Amino acid sequence: MNNQSIKNRSKFDPITLEILWRRLVSIVDEADASVARTAFSSLLRDAHDYTCMFTDSRGQELVQGTFCTPGQAGAMALGVKKIITSVPLESYRDGDVFIVNDPWLLAGHLNDVCVLSPIFYQGNPVAFTACVFHHSDIGGRVSSDNREVFEEGIYIPVSRLYDAGKLNEDLLNMIRWNVRTPEEVTGDIRSQVAANHVCAQKIIEMMEDEDLLTLDDLADDIIGRKESSMRNAISKIPDGVYPHEGIIEGAGNKPDITIKLTVTVEGSDILVDFSGTSDQVDWGVNVVYNFTYAYVFMAIKSAFDPDIPINEGAIRPIRMTAPEGSIINCTFPAAVAARMQVGHFMTEMVFNALGPATPDNIIAGSGGTPAQTNILYGKRANGNPWHTMIIRGGGMGASSRADGHHCAIFPANGANTPVEILESDTPLMVESRGLVTDSGGPGRQRGGIGRQMIIRSPDDPGMAPGRTTIAVQAGRFVYPPQGIFKGKDGAKAKFLKNGNPAIPSGLTFCDSGDKISFISAGGGGYGDPLERDPKAVEQDVQYGYVSIERAKLDYGVIIDPDALTLDLNATLQLRKTI
Repeated sequence: MNNQSIKNRSKFDPITLEILWRRLVSIVDEADASVARTAFSSLLRDAHDYTCMFTDSRGQELVQGTFCTPGQAGAMALGVKKIITSVPLESYRDGDVFIVNDPWLLAGHLNDVCVLSPIFYQGNPVAFTACVFHHSDIGGRVSSDNREVFEEGIYIPVSRLYDAGKLNEDLLNMIRWNVRTPEEVTGDIRSQVAANHVCAQKIIEMMEDEDLLTLDDLADDIIGRKESSMRNAISKIPDGVYPHEGIIEGAGNKPDITIKLTVTVEGSDILVDFSGTSDQVDWGVNVVYNFTYAYVFMAIKSAFDPDIPINEGAIRPIRMTAPEGSIINCTFPAAVAARMQVGHFMTEMVFNALGPATPDNIIAGSGGTPAQTNILYGKRANGNPWHTMIIRGGGMGASSRADGHHCAIFPANGANTPVEILESDTPLMVESRGLVTDSGGPGRQRGGIGRQMIIRSPDDPGMAPGRTTIAVQAGRFVYPPQGIFKGKDGAKAKFLKNGNPAIPSGLTFCDSGDKISFISAGGGGYGDPLERDPKAVEQDVQYGYVSIERAKLDYGVIIDPDALTLDLNATLQLRKTI
């Protein structure tokens, strides 16, 4: 097929379509890679808490990065389209760059800053590229016990950062003077602009190579095929109405939160209704509609159609309703900084609802739900502020086919910050980090293992006298990750200061020499532990995942304490008596 025929058709033959699709994915991934090379914050460089994507001229998401954060990506698919269509297409100018962090418009809290750029080709806007970065510093009072969004940092409505290529210095200076680490924050914003530039240049090159005047026809074909794929996957779920009610712990002395949902499957359509869910609260775990939808979508997409990257077509079969003013569809000016403490649970809630219908497509509760997010800041001896954020995973829930992964940040995705990076970016010292024996929930498939990390606030010449402040945003301290289908629960999370339980909410202050222990939960088990292969238990003991005592108590498996080998005869006899 020649280039001219591609240009004039709205449908492409399968080979051409696959080539163009793979090129589009590689373009976004190249923009994604540019972030790792140019971002200032370790949260972006190392933990990868950002998402790149681009749309067609109508704001329909066409491609997102292969490695993205589901909460950002799912919310962007809704929010970016709303931003783009709110401005007439003819009003955009080549060189425009917009910036916004409105939680209700995008990804749910002020830290997620979106930079969006129109892409012009031959004088016409043909697409848009956008990226959302989680800025660890956005000013404000960094605490999950804030009562309103006004306390949580600088609020940026949709604004032109560049107007036809000219930088809005006043806007950038306003941001600079409202954050603790201005060089890092403005450096990360410039990294966002650079990522969009990379994406735009590569799309223009592709259009030149393929002699395309528009991306919209190609987008229609790709989006339509993705919708068909998603609908085909959903149609395999038995039609029916699947309810679930779950409880999410309130951190510290806060009351528990009730989540009620009903998943209705009808053919290739799914409706998730949250009627009856708790109202929004006066602390920072409220969730906006977009973020809730993102993790509802995450559950259905990952369980039933995991292989094909996401675009507009994937979201079309999935609808969601949630009462306005509820904790998962909060209204302005609710505090939302720690929205992950509730929002991350939506994937697990949908799994639990659909479990009876599709037991092989779900997993048990995960210790990384919610991600253990810790913001740490203070001042150095020279008076300069330091500020960092680390995201920590727990044991992932087991499935019908496999044990849970260790230290997984699920469902949020993301990566662990290396110890060396944390120690080079801050005056803090990491005294130990490792897996927690017996934390994975017993089951035919064992839950993933949790981990602990001990951080010391040193008495060091490089650190100013006074306190290190830690803002804890986490969960699983009261209710552990649940096992399913006779699997047992994973171990609960712990938060300790100098070896004593501390309140895992709000702010924790550390003086020189204080030690903080972050212990994440293990994943829930899947299936009866007595059905686990004894050789698998033997290996768990040898690797340190399971103790000899718990092997006997939970699995009915006898391990020789000296050789750490299985005593099969004794095991079979013991299992007969249990």
